Amino acid sequence: MARAPKPPRFYFSLRSPYSWFALLELREHHPELAARLQWRPFWEPDATSARLLGEAGGEFPYTPMSRAKQFYILRDVRRLSAERGLAVTWPVDKDPWWEPAHLAWFVAERHGKGVEWVERVSRARWQEGRDICSPATVRDLAESIGLDPDETAGAVTDPEIRALGVKALQDIQRDGVFGVPYFVNGSEPYWGLDRLADFAASFPQEVPQEVPAEVPDSAAALAGAFEERELALVGGRTTDMSHAGGCG
Repeated sequence: MARAPKPPRFYFSLRSPYSWFALLELREHHPELAARLQWRPFWEPDATSARLLGEAGGEFPYTPMSRAKQFYILRDVRRLSAERGLAVTWPVDKDPWWEPAHLAWFVAERHGKGVEWVERVSRARWQEGRDICSPATVRDLAESIGLDPDETAGAVTDPEIRALGVKALQDIQRDGVFGVPYFVNGSEPYWGLDRLADFAASFPQEVPQEVPAEVPDSAAALAGAFEERELALVGGRTTDMSHAGGCG
């Protein structure tokens, strides 16, 4: 018996501005495709996840980001956010711990709120300037979308959720994911925000659309909720962007 084809996948990272832009464009321009996708988290594992992944025979594809790429991303995100009419607050990541927000996604997914969690956390990170590595922030965000804050924040100590996390990290390796956003249709990969239209066009029922010059309603709603600020590094603050793949 022939194997059933794998469903299309969207690898996202809650720490990546490019994943956030891809989310907005999927929801605005390809909502039917967005609903069909398997959403898969991508994050740099902590010591516990790395150990469990190693015990399972896996390895995370880590490549340090150069300083030149860091500065390029600052400028690129400024351009992309301006094109979309979005006010962005650049986050400051000190000793980042990505497990609280990414493992919490499995709890949200369990309750049918996986995409809502991605939207809420992305908005918190990129427009509210909140620390998504903080369990306290995870609790607040969970409560704001109707999730149990204790269950959601407790994902990092839940063995079942940790096991799901290891499987997700193995999927990253299996699908050859090295950065986000990363889309897969069957065995055909598409990496980067600028490949979203090509990914959508790989489905017969999908017709790629150009991003309109005006601000989409959903993006405007997000942007209008917050005071407009310039994308810039604030004096005396540093940004940790040295993680592999998470910024694209």
